[in-house]
Amino acid sequence: MSEPADILLFSYGTLQLASVQMSSFGRLLQGEDDAMTGYRTEMIEITDPDVISQSGQRFHPLVVPSDRPSDEVPGKVFGITAPELAAADAYEVSDYKRVEVLLKSDRRAWVFVKA
Repeated sequence: MSEPADILLFSYGTLQLASVQMSSFGRLLQGEDDAMTGYRTEMIEITDPDVISQSGQRFHPLVVPSDRPSDEVPGKVFGITAPELAAADAYEVSDYKRVEVLLKSDRRAWVFVKA
């Protein structure tokens, strides 16, 4: 019996890529459009060769709190399992930390923000 995919994970960046999903989760995720309000996006340079190999990108987006409540970061919300959440933790580099946020849709989801 497989685990339920009842954990919500919000992605605004590379976790939306098929290559990252296949290497991290072994499957493609089905997501719904949503947004984080009160945040804005910056770009950071990734130096971990495994992460660059999976994403194919040296620069990744990173969200930080904004001084403007009207700011929002669009993305996708995915239903994942507990082992998949652990895989997402393993994929993200130390520049990120996982926090729970309230999305524009009023759903609570895990997301990786600036550490």
